[in-house]
Amino acid sequence: MLGAFNPIPRVLMGPGPSNVSPRVLGALAKPTVGHLDPQFIQLMDEVKTLLQYAFATENEFTIALSAPGSAGMEACIVNLIEPNDKVIVCINGVFGGRLKENIERVGAQAIVIEDNWGEPVSVEKVAAAFSTHSNIKALVFVHAETSTGVCSDAKALCELAKHYDALTIVDAVTSLGGSELKVDEWGIDAVYSGSQKCLSCVPGLSPVSFSPKAVEAIKMRKTKVQSWFLDQSLVMDYWSGNGKRSYHHTAPINSLYALHEALLMLKNEGRENAWARHNRLHLRLKQGIEQLGIDFLVDEAHRLPQLNSLVIPQGVDDIKTRQYLLDTYNLEIGAGLGKLAGTTWRVGLMGETANEQNIALLLSALTDVIK
Repeated sequence: MLGAFNPIPRVLMGPGPSNVSPRVLGALAKPTVGHLDPQFIQLMDEVKTLLQYAFATENEFTIALSAPGSAGMEACIVNLIEPNDKVIVCINGVFGGRLKENIERVGAQAIVIEDNWGEPVSVEKVAAAFSTHSNIKALVFVHAETSTGVCSDAKALCELAKHYDALTIVDAVTSLGGSELKVDEWGIDAVYSGSQKCLSCVPGLSPVSFSPKAVEAIKMRKTKVQSWFLDQSLVMDYWSGNGKRSYHHTAPINSLYALHEALLMLKNEGRENAWARHNRLHLRLKQGIEQLGIDFLVDEAHRLPQLNSLVIPQGVDDIKTRQYLLDTYNLEIGAGLGKLAGTTWRVGLMGETANEQNIALLLSALTDVIK
């Protein structure tokens, strides 16, 4: 007989989602109001302000899309890229490949820069591509590659794009709230993230921010955006304006309550303090992992503190290990993706999950497995 669904609580140390704070879960239970209710409009304005803080930007068009981070990726591409545009896209993991797929689907020309998985995007290769090709519309890359745990130099890449008057579109799904990200200072034109990683909110929302230059590019398009739902020229009128908002869709009211609470927690902790906490705990994890004789995939200089790719020790079974951790310790870690499947584990230290107790549990569990 069917009944209420009551999941067993897990310690979520995979690539996302991360554990959600009781404060954020409590916010979900607040009374639902209408999506055009003045109370909700006020909350939308506060979410915008809090996201501006999280992204370190003053961009007016900073909102939370009513869809997960993959939709944030698609929204940036379909709004800024048109058929026959030339776009430099950097691939050093699974999500760079998805960017290329989106670029090709809008009929644009993808100029691909490839780097080894586990290595950052090569600034030198991107510079060579800019010098070789003319009329580049945009440079597109992943800041924090979730499939490998590597961080690329977003500041240097954006400076390069600016020199050639190209837009920048940046995947910050795993970096927002977990490691340094300065949208205005670095000159990022379009950036997207997800609610379920270092923000420790429920999945299903995608924070995005567009610079004035990007907004102007959207307004000056020669063709219609191929997606009606993700057309930001329509969404702008719902998220902005002091008077009547234009109805676009029914927003996920309670999920936005939760995001508001999660962003308040980030603001209270302090953006820089959150970055420092993730790094400090990563170093604690690193010490324990190295004592177990397990190697990291990514060199220390380019390693993400919040997403750790571990090389599976020889003789240890990937699937059986992850199942054992889940069954015995209620502990989830992630599998490798793509060409890294079966050879790496992805260990997340994100948001609410990033604490000393969880690190101690993981190290104890892995010690048990290896023995």
